[in-house]
Amino acid sequence: ATVILPAQKLYVGTIRQIKKYAAAIARGLNITGPFNIQFMAMGNDVMVIECNLRASRTFPFVSKTLHANFISLATRAMCGLSVTPYNISLLDIDYVCVKAPMFSFTRLRGADPTLGVEMASTGEVACFGDDAHEAFLQSLLATGFKLPNANASILLSIASDPFREEFGESAVMLSKLGFKLCGTPGTVKYFKEHYQLDMKVVTKPVNDKDNADCPTTGAPSALTEIKEGDVELVINISEGTTRKDEITSGYLIRRAAVDFGVGLITNNKCAVWLVKAIEGGFEKFKAKSISEFYSLHKY
Repeated sequence: ATVILPAQKLYVGTIRQIKKYAAAIARGLNITGPFNIQFMAMGNDVMVIECNLRASRTFPFVSKTLHANFISLATRAMCGLSVTPYNISLLDIDYVCVKAPMFSFTRLRGADPTLGVEMASTGEVACFGDDAHEAFLQSLLATGFKLPNANASILLSIASDPFREEFGESAVMLSKLGFKLCGTPGTVKYFKEHYQLDMKVVTKPVNDKDNADCPTTGAPSALTEIKEGDVELVINISEGTTRKDEITSGYLIRRAAVDFGVGLITNNKCAVWLVKAIEGGFEKFKAKSISEFYSLHKY
């Protein structure tokens, strides 16, 4: 999972409930030491998914972000020594840190480079930034993600209308920034009707050899555009569809992007964040040492 700390869009009421529930669970299970809880929140309705009596991979990430040695604190507590809790106010932190997963799809021939509920990452990176979008983009770059060059072509293939609507303003922004947009027929039709975007149509592949132009319209194959380097970023969102042809073509497009070293985004919210980060001007980002960020602490 991609983790943003401090969280950017949590209600105060949600935070209070989470702290209340976490304390109650720790007392109820008589926990001394590290543990992690996964919560799900809709509005201010907070539910517990699971609680694990172990340190998660997010544990050192939180320590590094907040400049606080939580493992030392936990060790002292487990040994029965006196401890003084850290007094941390997330509202007083003037920077953001993003943890992003790394994957090995390039080494797994034929594997579908999309994500579900199963653990698929083989590593993680974390990057600091002056704001959330800068930190998000830096973390993507740290995983080896390739950004499209100026005025490059970007392929959009989004299977369902709700996700197309969510990405609509981002598609408009990509066009305004000078990127050339192409897409599969349904995606092109939706963005032309709802956002008046002029997009090049590419055909959906039916198998990994489907490189020919459409005999009726002359539209090139999505696989050809990827394999010949005409596309520098693929945004493919197959979530929300049960149509077999959508699922098959989506896999073929994603796999081709990985095999030919093209940047690939398969999560709609990540796609929206990426566009916002590009809009902010990623070429303006300057590298800073971690001590420079720590100096922004106000507590």
